[in-house]
Amino acid sequence: MLEKVDLSKKMTKEEYKEKMPILESRLGELQRQCKSLNIPVMVVFEGFGAAGKGVQIGRLIQSLDPRGFEVHAIQRESEEEKMHPFLWRFWTKTPAKGRIAVFDGSWYRRVLIDRFEKRTKKGELSDAYHSICSFEKQLTDDGCVLIKLFLDISKKEQKKRFQKLLENKETAWRVSKGDLERNQRYDDYQAIMEEMLQRTDTDYAPWMIVEAMDKRYAEVKIYSAVIRALARQVEKVSHEKAEAEALKAVRPMDETVRAAAAAEEAARNVNDLQESVLTKADLTLGYTKEEYKKRLKKLQKKMEILHSELYRRRIPVILGFEGWDAGGKGGAIKRLTEKMDPRGFVVNPTASPNDIEKAHHYLWRFWRAVPKDGHIAIFDRTWYGRVMVERIEGFCTRQEWQRAYKEINDMEKDWADAGAVVMKFWMQIDKDEQERRFKARQENPEKQWKITDEDWRNREKWDQYEDAVNEMLLRTSTDYAPWIVVEGNCKYYARIKVLETVVNALEKRCSRP
Repeated sequence: MLEKVDLSKKMTKEEYKEKMPILESRLGELQRQCKSLNIPVMVVFEGFGAAGKGVQIGRLIQSLDPRGFEVHAIQRESEEEKMHPFLWRFWTKTPAKGRIAVFDGSWYRRVLIDRFEKRTKKGELSDAYHSICSFEKQLTDDGCVLIKLFLDISKKEQKKRFQKLLENKETAWRVSKGDLERNQRYDDYQAIMEEMLQRTDTDYAPWMIVEAMDKRYAEVKIYSAVIRALARQVEKVSHEKAEAEALKAVRPMDETVRAAAAAEEAARNVNDLQESVLTKADLTLGYTKEEYKKRLKKLQKKMEILHSELYRRRIPVILGFEGWDAGGKGGAIKRLTEKMDPRGFVVNPTASPNDIEKAHHYLWRFWRAVPKDGHIAIFDRTWYGRVMVERIEGFCTRQEWQRAYKEINDMEKDWADAGAVVMKFWMQIDKDEQERRFKARQENPEKQWKITDEDWRNREKWDQYEDAVNEMLLRTSTDYAPWIVVEGNCKYYARIKVLETVVNALEKRCSRP
């Protein structure tokens, strides 16, 4: 791509002065439209050092309402960031709907500067590229406008700009040893950039090469590229919104009808995966109270020791718990954590998303809760709500929940690739056992808060949920993030199986050199 770029392109001062007022006005207008239509925007600036990224970012944001954007300068990872998966610091910076995030440097550092300086190993490159492309597709599929700008200059021009910066003590700090080395080995670094552009130039997130030798030409091209991308998305979203309003006027749907229609659609299109994982669970399995207490004491002692070893070896652990209402998630989590150091784990109870969470990609709130190395994150309900309750109740479209399987698998692979132990537990009980537990809760004043009308309503959709759960288990149980179905009619058995499974997995991991 880069060898075909004509770096001699320039723009006269007169032409620049004629174009810019129109472009500046149009960009401000599009920002307001994106805000009103809840369109999130990400603008990424990459390219050669001294190509003018900072200058061009400064010029771009002059036309924007400062209340609606944020600029992120991406440098080498901090110690805190090193203790998380590499995309964590970028997921947590993704903008809410209607806002703009501008990145001076980005996730591409992993396959550019870090690769050049050999911090990213050769064997890590393939996973890094996979993660980057998956990240960008998840964001754009969710409606984010992702604009990627690559500023290109020649070796000679770069050297000239570095020298000018170095001559002034007020700007010399902006030129690092790494910058000078990349200029000296310009061809090697250009080859790395060329590979990056080829591997990540996609239909959903294409690269725009900006000839940056002439600052006026570069500025006009950047403005034009951003305006085109925003205008396309504004037109698309406006059209979809008008169509939805027209359909609603012809056929109004209240929440009950909408949920029923979604359930019917899900039932019609359940899947071609006829195998039922849940029916294989032997719900007659159990322990006596004495057996339970004996095993519990032994396993909790092991867990206590392993927790310290995890911290010492800086191994992160992510455990997700799903299951039927009254399936025993809380009891299993309590016994799992009872002897653990409370400073080293967090239990995240997952409820319906709040307004801030709804304004982001549905996986955003889970990325924010990813534990740092050596710590444990436990999720009581998880990101799998997308393919269960949101699917059944019609809170997302069929297209959204169908693509969620790959999005979730990719997210969990990112965590595992970063060294995390990832496991998910499905707490399985039968319908009769659930009814017995519901009634017991209603009759116990101390547990009545655990049972709601919604719990009873969900029982009426048992078969729909069972189909959704079976598909979920089949599509998202992987070697790096397996599902464990826990036979839960006997609470004693369920708690011990969870503890045994976690202990065995952690012992295996800690036995590695």
